[in-house]
Amino acid sequence: MRGLAGAVFGLWLVLAGTAVSANYTIVDFKSLKGWATDDHSAALSAFLVTCPQLTSGEWPTICAAAQKTTNARRFFETHFRAARQTGTETAHFTAYYEPEIEGSLTPTSKYKYAIYKRPPEARGTWLTRRQIEDRGALKGRGLEIAYVEDPVELLYLHIQGSGRIRLTDGSVLRVGYAGNNGYKFRSVASEMVRRGYLAKHQASQARISAWVKRNPRDGADVIKTNNRYIFFKVQEKHAASKGPIGAMNRAITAGRSIAVDPKHTKLGSPVWIEKRGAVPMNRLMIAQDTGSAIKGAGRADIYIGSGDKAGATAGKISDAGAMVVLLPKGQALKYASAQ
Repeated sequence: MRGLAGAVFGLWLVLAGTAVSANYTIVDFKSLKGWATDDHSAALSAFLVTCPQLTSGEWPTICAAAQKTTNARRFFETHFRAARQTGTETAHFTAYYEPEIEGSLTPTSKYKYAIYKRPPEARGTWLTRRQIEDRGALKGRGLEIAYVEDPVELLYLHIQGSGRIRLTDGSVLRVGYAGNNGYKFRSVASEMVRRGYLAKHQASQARISAWVKRNPRDGADVIKTNNRYIFFKVQEKHAASKGPIGAMNRAITAGRSIAVDPKHTKLGSPVWIEKRGAVPMNRLMIAQDTGSAIKGAGRADIYIGSGDKAGATAGKISDAGAMVVLLPKGQALKYASAQ
């Protein structure tokens, strides 16, 4: 490990069928701030959820070793090498969460905003959010999953892509991402600031929700400026105690899963993050999800958890820092020795 410290190499990775060129520098685990004191067992538990999905190269052997290990830190240090990718030394971290919203399976005077399944014709670029809502393109077609009270909560459900609906009988309905209408996301908070409805420091979910309730017509109009519309599916067999389903079709783990750009970071890989900001975070994470706004080698979205408290925490995170991906040892050695 020490003999490779500082070795720079060019590496072609095949990620999701796409060949991506990336430059890496091998670094010593001892150089990772907080590595020795991290809870490696928590990272290992998250890693084990998705490692069976990795079936090429060294990954099956690594996963088998992970299932048998009794020392999580030693496992990661034995089977991986820490590699700093060009662009990750100036990383940007945001965070996301799983909303929990009160709702009903039937529309009422209180619960009147529908969560919809994807219609069969919604392929590629379809109708905009404004067109969908103004034309009632989805109403009365049997696509309704449930109904919620607050249009802003529904908007944030769309932004996060999954959530829990706490129904009137006390049960919980899990919904997950099932597709979109083909348009890019546009920030409603930024639009409200641009129009002068709220100051930049006021643009939290709670403030936006309160403003929309006081100004329903203008509120509906500003929400429709986000052309992107998300469709959902019911996750009937997914336990309420687990996190939402990520891009690897497995549950993600609060505080240990991140969303990355799969063109730069292989899904399922361990990734060490060093997040600065008001609440620094030096922690081993697992890349298990993706996001439409997560682009580039130095971007990561940290999954915080479910509910309002997690949402409040996630909304405060937009911090600089650094990322280091853990590459399988043989892969790192092979490409380093080729330089």
